[in-house]
Amino acid sequence: MTTAARANTTSWTFRTRFRRGAFGWKGTQLAIGRINEALTEIRAVARHDPARAAEGAVLLLEKLSPALFQIDSSSGTLGNATFATVQELAPLISQAPVSTPVRRQWLDRLFEAFQEDDPPYIESLGDHWGDLCATQELASAWADQLLPTLRNVLRERTSGTYAFFSGTTLCYSALFKADRHDQILELLAMDPRPIWPYLVWGAKVLATRGQIDEAIAYLRERAGSTTSETFIARFAEEELLKAGRRAEAFNQYALLANQANSNLSTFRALKKKYPELAQEKLLGYLVSSSPGEPGKWFATAKTLKLFEQATRLAWASPCDPKTLNRAARDHLKTQPDFAMQCALASLNWMSMGHGYELTGMDVQDAHRMAIEAASITQQNEQVHATIGQIFTPDRPMSVWMKRSLGWVP
Repeated sequence: MTTAARANTTSWTFRTRFRRGAFGWKGTQLAIGRINEALTEIRAVARHDPARAAEGAVLLLEKLSPALFQIDSSSGTLGNATFATVQELAPLISQAPVSTPVRRQWLDRLFEAFQEDDPPYIESLGDHWGDLCATQELASAWADQLLPTLRNVLRERTSGTYAFFSGTTLCYSALFKADRHDQILELLAMDPRPIWPYLVWGAKVLATRGQIDEAIAYLRERAGSTTSETFIARFAEEELLKAGRRAEAFNQYALLANQANSNLSTFRALKKKYPELAQEKLLGYLVSSSPGEPGKWFATAKTLKLFEQATRLAWASPCDPKTLNRAARDHLKTQPDFAMQCALASLNWMSMGHGYELTGMDVQDAHRMAIEAASITQQNEQVHATIGQIFTPDRPMSVWMKRSLGWVP
């Protein structure tokens, strides 16, 4: 039996779990769990039979929207999960060792799924269409198939009529793969208001020609005020890194291009891209990029075991006392000097009125850990002197803190 035949006869466990309307209005978490299970199944097959795994990938992408359409997707969580799914499966399909007839069949199936994608869970598949074609010949054939409709739409847009073609990104991607770069620029020149997913293909053409600065300028000139600066920064950083212009990429675009959900995630994203930068230097750069708020990088420095830097940050600007207390508790035995400074900084910021939903227990914990750490490091006199300065009457919360410690009747 041929590889293609085996792929077509594979019994996939996820097939029955993604029947049409399989998930209800509140089915987000269940659906994400099922998606992860399907990806695990496909990954397992990919280790020994990439063609079969790619067939499974095509099948899953076909089934996503029909299975998920009833779910309340307003939180964006499901959209993020399906986007990540496309990003993982598209390369698997692109690189699969199959014949051209099999690949043509896959593309026809995916195109039909793309057309019926409502809500749009697999719309990012269009960005990969050229790669899914695998060869320039097949990509060119798809471009020829899509071009007439795209040209008609652009003529209507030029005349002021609203017109939309769901295959626009697919067409640009196919043209790019086929090395028909001039046509991409010509089509974009016809569009009076190209949106980012289309415009970026013109910039990619310029960057491919080595005109990276021109590509960035092209985006800035044509993107308009509604386009996020983050999109431009990500494109610019990627192309500058490809060209080996690492210093420019970092200094001009890295911070904006790699903003994540937490400071630690931002740090790790940058460190992964720029391994040549020492941790201390990179963290210092991030701290300087947040003038007036160095304390918000305390947790990152602590996690990285940069204890001296973390100590400076704990005192530099308001830091959450609960975070400082946890750091003091976790490092009391292993890093008593650091724990002592965390506990004292916690008392300091509490006395100044910083922190949320604090209780007397928070005050007691910070004070106790400061005293314990002082005993371990033999700095009792210095710590008591610092505590005395913290509890001066001019601080707004000092009376409440003294009561919490039983110092005031």
